[in-house]
Amino acid sequence: MSHPNHPIRRVAVIGAGTIGASWAALFLSRGLDVVVSDPAPGAAEATQRLISAAWPILMELGGEAWIDPTSWRFEPDPVKAVAGVDFVQENAPERYELKQKLFPAIDAVLPPEVVIASSSSGLLVSRIAEGCRYPERCIIGHPFNPPHLIPLVEVVGGEKASRAAIDTAMAFYKAMGKHPIEIHKEVAGHVANRLQAALWREAIHLVAEGVVSVADVDAAVSEGPGLRWALMGQHMTFHLGGGEGGLAHFMHHLLPAVETWWDDLGSPNVTPELQAKLVEGVTAEAAGRSITELAQRRDTLLTQIVALKRAHDALEEKQDLNRRLDEALEESFPSSDPVAVHKAD
Repeated sequence: MSHPNHPIRRVAVIGAGTIGASWAALFLSRGLDVVVSDPAPGAAEATQRLISAAWPILMELGGEAWIDPTSWRFEPDPVKAVAGVDFVQENAPERYELKQKLFPAIDAVLPPEVVIASSSSGLLVSRIAEGCRYPERCIIGHPFNPPHLIPLVEVVGGEKASRAAIDTAMAFYKAMGKHPIEIHKEVAGHVANRLQAALWREAIHLVAEGVVSVADVDAAVSEGPGLRWALMGQHMTFHLGGGEGGLAHFMHHLLPAVETWWDDLGSPNVTPELQAKLVEGVTAEAAGRSITELAQRRDTLLTQIVALKRAHDALEEKQDLNRRLDEALEESFPSSDPVAVHKAD
């Protein structure tokens, strides 16, 4: 839970909405000293409710069982909250004018080595960090909702971020059990949200054109390619689709057809009438289930998927370690010699 040059033991979570409170739950479960800041009335109580709700999942996914889920601190003033911390995770509302006031305020009271990471889902960190004394320590650390459960974190450095800040963030998120990826160029929406937006645009177009219902276009994802996407991305999926020839074979045979589909993709005009049609469709799809009920089902299944993937990764890692140990033993004790050393099971 630390970078070699800057141990991270105390974290400030600035902004305690759904994302911020979820981050706080994760950090707390991993043994960090957590301080949360939010000016909204009732923010402390709302944060504790989310942490308590997330706690069983976090324990199932490897959290520290000895930790008290109430052992975090609340400080409504963000400047006071960051005093003495080693890392800042900012989750204020998605508006430049707000973040451009918040960042310089907390930047002014922090040592230059402390990274300030924004959970922004689409803003550019180069603009967010305008006015900071040390813009090189400001980065994007964008999670996927809910952060305590979904592994992905998109790390974006922007124009002025230092290599040290990016490396610190990547190492920190990895130590938290996340899967950070580094995005090398700032673009609005980063990467994963742009992919989501592209898929949603075509899903809306298909509904608008009367091709399919809202429920069935959702099923076309969740009951089909979405299951594969939980295991591997689009390129690796098509690599397998190419058989023994891999992605090269797939592109040789199917890329021309895919290019004709690209040419036919829609760009819908999302009128109020179309918005109402989408809302009506998803309401029917929910079939009376509340947002809470839908989220609980999502999180239960996501927990099982994440746990299964982690168990499989751990098994592969153990098998790889055993293979390398076998190779080392073979080098030290060739097969022609009697073997006097054995690896443990």
